[in-house]
Amino acid sequence: MEEIKKGFDIKSLTNYISLPTLIIGGFWIFIITLGVANAQSLPLMLSDSFKRFGRWGVLTLAMVPAIKSGTGPNFALPIGIVCGLLGQVCAIVMGFSGFGWIVASALLAIVFACFFGYMYGRLLNAVKGSEMTIATYTGFSVTMFFCILWLILPFKDQRIIWPLSQQQTGLRQIIQLDQIGSAQILDNFMAFTIFRVDIPTGMLLVFFAACFFVWLFTRSKTGIAIAAAGTNPMFASAAGLNVDRGRIIANMISTALGALGIIVYAQSFGYAQLYTDPLLMAFPAVAAILIGGASVSKARVTHVIVGTLIFQGLMATSLPVANELFAGTDLSETLRMIIQNGVILYALMQAGGRK
Repeated sequence: MEEIKKGFDIKSLTNYISLPTLIIGGFWIFIITLGVANAQSLPLMLSDSFKRFGRWGVLTLAMVPAIKSGTGPNFALPIGIVCGLLGQVCAIVMGFSGFGWIVASALLAIVFACFFGYMYGRLLNAVKGSEMTIATYTGFSVTMFFCILWLILPFKDQRIIWPLSQQQTGLRQIIQLDQIGSAQILDNFMAFTIFRVDIPTGMLLVFFAACFFVWLFTRSKTGIAIAAAGTNPMFASAAGLNVDRGRIIANMISTALGALGIIVYAQSFGYAQLYTDPLLMAFPAVAAILIGGASVSKARVTHVIVGTLIFQGLMATSLPVANELFAGTDLSETLRMIIQNGVILYALMQAGGRK
């Protein structure tokens, strides 16, 4: 009997499921239960959870290659995001719409992201040991650079420039995608309803396809070499592996995934947000993968799936419940900031303790 008790204590359980996963997962279930008890629609809360899960999935997945390479969570995700936004804008100017706009945006975004990801990888190789600090500054700096770029790009398409601009230059802060027939196009593709819960099939298919690609890459020769270099760079270098090259490749893939992720995100919301909107988008993605069980030095695709579902599910359900219990307030945003930054702080503390 004593052995059975030992098998079910908290310490043993956290060896298989991380503490943040247990706490946030349990809190999500509590919020859902509280919502149902206050006459909130369970199918509606679950539908919103699946939508947010699909929107943020690829953005969270972008963390996996960076963590495996040893550079830690990619706090410079805004680099990939602005590349994705640039791809979207260029695809609109080139006249694409519907699914054609999705494909053109993705192809252009990958090209831009590979270039910026390569440059970012070179930068990380020059500042080894301070990657996460440099990443945040770099992501913010590139976003500010693009704020200037959005104002001077010589695009004349009336759907994307400021309507009252005298010089006919300067892109709008919010670009409506319904004007090109691309709003919710992935959400609605093969979508279906089960038990009154809406499933955005197309968006989830894109996410799981990206997960499969990353999973295959981690098992390729290059992926295994990158993971080995990330785990023990000195041993990998002694074994003849090119550690710096692996770090660059990993961050190019991470940046490209960030670019693709913002395309999925934008079409789901129905508009592309330029200027400073990408600044803080890395933090929810980092928090989600850490909630899923990842650390600053270890990450798997399963961590992305579990963490994104729990974190974004909690964000989706907390809003109606908070509005019901505390009328006139917006505690959901406060809750998001507390959980998001608290989980990141916890992960950094754990990393420091292991060192």
